[in-house]
Amino acid sequence: MYLTLLASDGPVWYQHFVNWLPSGKLFSWQAVFDAIPSILEHLPMTIGLTLAGAFFGLILALLFAIVKINRVPVLYHIQAIFVSFLRGTPILVQLMLTYYGIPLALRALNNAYGLDWNINAIPASIFAITAFAFNEAAYTSETIRAAILAVDSGEIEAARSLGMTSFQVYRRVIIPNAAVIATPTLINSLIGLTKGTSLAFNAGIVEMYAQAQIIGGADYRYFERYISVSLIYWIISIGIEYLGRFFERRMDIKAPENAKISATGGDR
Repeated sequence: MYLTLLASDGPVWYQHFVNWLPSGKLFSWQAVFDAIPSILEHLPMTIGLTLAGAFFGLILALLFAIVKINRVPVLYHIQAIFVSFLRGTPILVQLMLTYYGIPLALRALNNAYGLDWNINAIPASIFAITAFAFNEAAYTSETIRAAILAVDSGEIEAARSLGMTSFQVYRRVIIPNAAVIATPTLINSLIGLTKGTSLAFNAGIVEMYAQAQIIGGADYRYFERYISVSLIYWIISIGIEYLGRFFERRMDIKAPENAKISATGGDR
């Protein structure tokens, strides 16, 4: 009965496919596939956490990298301690620190300045995105720093000789060239972040992994439900990988073809 209810969430052809699969007492292929439609309903939450965490993490990583390259006074040491802490602690701990720490900080501001911020109205996803963004920034900042340092110094000097400001040099020369170098590693980081969003259920967010747990708790078919969500994560990771290759090809700078030289020797 429960299997039929789960399968009914999908299209008719999928219901027939699930009913065609064998269902055993020890292991059930039906239990693996009948949960997929229900898990996929929470795919937007997983994608949203991933994209938001990656976007803000990339901005923070760029700032961390620029501060480290230029050794900005005061900020350089703050950045070094911050990155060291983020790398040295588990992301689950960081998620919990964010989940409980931000409300405490906001309550302290309310008490200190007489503010009336409604802390309970803040969605849990905000805390999760904050934790994912800072964790992502701690690791990708070194990737971006290395990519920036790999940019040809001649191009940078040429841009400065044209009268460009430091901001214009970064925007028009350094960042576009560094993006080509850093993209493959950043794609791998994005795949890791996608899988890391499964920890968001600890903050009360129902994403794909949490939904798999909920379904498994209804009939104790946990193993089958974990296979279901694993297949979905696997397919998403493959999709991100192919998307990354597409962007790599689009961003690749083709070397100009050499002029053809006649076999008789030299141009005429």
